[in-house]
This record gives sequence, structure tokens and C-alpha cells, in this order.
Amino acid sequence: MLRRRLGSSLVAVVLIVTAGALGACSDEDDPGADSSSSGSTASGSSSEPTESARPYLPVPAGVELSPQGSQLAVGDTATVAYEVKQGEVGVLDLAVTRLEKTSFGKSFVGWDLDAGQQKSNPYFVRATVTNRGTTDLGGRRVPLYIVDGTNTLVEQTTFASAFPPCEPGTFPKKFPPGKSTEVCLVFLSPKKGALTAVSFRPTQEFDPITWTGDLQEPKPPKKSKGKGDKGGKGDKGDQAGQGSQG
Repeated sequence: MLRRRLGSSLVAVVLIVTAGALGACSDEDDPGADSSSSGSTASGSSSEPTESARPYLPVPAGVELSPQGSQLAVGDTATVAYEVKQGEVGVLDLAVTRLEKTSFGKSFVGWDLDAGQQKSNPYFVRATVTNRGTTDLGGRRVPLYIVDGTNTLVEQTTFASAFPPCEPGTFPKKFPPGKSTEVCLVFLSPKKGALTAVSFRPTQEFDPITWTGDLQEPKPPKKSKGKGDKGGKGDKGDQAGQGSQG
């Protein structure tokens, strides 16, 4: 049987001490790991906007960012901004729509897993994303993490080829302002870790925006259209052949 290897392994980012990276690199700063919110309460009598209410990055006119520290449920939408690279800002409407607990026997047949990966718990996170900024984000990874039972952020796992049970894990090759897409992200939580929340935390200083909800059974993979199927060409996975961003 032909067995395939994961394109890159997970990276766990821990508060103060950063765990050794097992593959992925990124243009973005690594965030901290303690994803718990400070639970600050906004005062309605204040005449000045709170720090979390001010835009933390420049955004187009008419875009209102969700407050840092927002705690949302699956299905809710947050409007967020992050530095794609120095001087370039991405702005997104992010809605986490489904959390799935899967297994290696169910979803990873034919894939070779190293010892660390075999001791992890696999999860799928589905989301709907709209580009609200002025930057084409084509081909980039979605800036979401999961939080495990030890308050550690876990980065998504990427693949060197298509992974039908959960894809695409990146934005389409072209993702200009105004476009929307649905994504599915794969996470391997180390040491049989849990999925306690999904987190948007682009930097260590950022008070994370989180989503929580019930875990579901994974959806069956979408069947790709063959040449003889009606409707023309089947979709090609944007994720195929992509490694991590450098």
C-alpha cells in the first residue's frame, strides 16, 4: 500500500517557553500559549473607548473589529486583523462553523505518522472566511489555532498532497478582497490532548478571540468529480503540494 507522509508536523507554542518547531515556519509572530481571557468588563459610563475597542491595526473604512478577548460560540463571526507580513495587514470575517473529533483509523488511512503524531488526538475545524481587507491573501494559511487542555496553542498540520477528509487548509490561490471561502483545518493535539477552544491570537500580546462548542463526528469527504461526470471539471485541491509558509 502506498503510504504518504504529512507535509509538516504540528508546532506547539507555549507561554514564555517556545517548544521546538517540528517543521512549519511563518511570516507571523508566534503567539503565546495561555489563551485564557482576562475577563475584563467594559464600562458603559466611560467617555473614552477602551483599549480593546480601538482598532489594533489599520483597517478599511467601515470595518469594525471585534473586541480582543471576545468569547464566541461555534457559528459566531468575528472580524479580525493581523499582519500578514511587515506593512501588510489582512482583515477577515471569521466564523468557526464546526468542530470535529476524528481518529487515525477513520481519517488517516494510508498516511505514515511518526511516534509523536501517533500519540496525538486528531481534530478538524471548519470555518467560513471573508476577506474584508485590501490584501489578496491567496494561498496563505488561516490564522487559527486550537487550545488544548493545558492552555497550549497548537498550530494546524499541513500536507504535501491533498487530504480529502479535511480540505482546503489554506485560502484559495487567489483570495482577493470581498471573496468568501469555506476551509477545513487539521490539528493534531499532542499527548492525546483535548480541543477546548479555537483561538485567533496573531501575537503574544493579543488578548485572544476564542470559539467553543460541542465536538461532532467528522463529515464524509467530498467526492471529486471524474472526467465523465456532468458539470465539467472537478475542483482541484489548492492545498496539494503546498508546505508551510516561509
